[in-house]
Amino acid sequence: MKAMILAAGRGERMRPLTEHSPKPLLRVGGRPLIEYHVERLLEAGFDGLVINVSWLGEQIVEHLEASPWSGAITWSREPEPLETAGGIVQALPLLGDVPFAVVNGDIWTDFPFARLLQKSAPEQGAYLVLVNNPPQHPQGDFRLEEAGLLTRPADGERLTYSGIGVYSPALFAGCEPGKRPLLPLLEKAIAAGALVGEHFPGDWEDVGTPERLAALDARLAIH
Repeated sequence: MKAMILAAGRGERMRPLTEHSPKPLLRVGGRPLIEYHVERLLEAGFDGLVINVSWLGEQIVEHLEASPWSGAITWSREPEPLETAGGIVQALPLLGDVPFAVVNGDIWTDFPFARLLQKSAPEQGAYLVLVNNPPQHPQGDFRLEEAGLLTRPADGERLTYSGIGVYSPALFAGCEPGKRPLLPLLEKAIAAGALVGEHFPGDWEDVGTPERLAALDARLAIH
């Protein structure tokens, strides 16, 4: 199984830190955020990584091409950020015709990525890892039902999508290239009973603002 790291976003909420540096290269615990994902995904046993880049993306390319992991990385360059689904659609030729993992580049977690190698997305669907709702997203995204099915009720208890999942290429069948959000495709999968997942109660942070970046950096410095 291959894995894709989403690293093309501009990081608007992280400004001014992202004016001159792409968000995946911002440092926490003494190293760039994206290095945690690259190292742990490859250690978990993934066959290779696809990383999409756009805003200041050549800085990411230059940094990782000089790293020990460069031979395992294939790049998907976007002239402008294409949003989550759009970026995946553009990268599909690099990911192959079997399910693949996707990890958001702007999170930090101790989720055991090797577990994804044991999961398979339903045909025309996906397997998502959900986490407890963070303070900045108290309403959550999906409800985890019996047998692992995911739903999206208008009210009631929901969990937050972690930005970690396994996707079937068929989920993106018929999608034209260009900007495209992911949620409409996930809602279509819910309607087909093809969206499943798990709840991960471990360490997970959405590193979306300078304040949350600083808090995570301080916490990692202690350990």
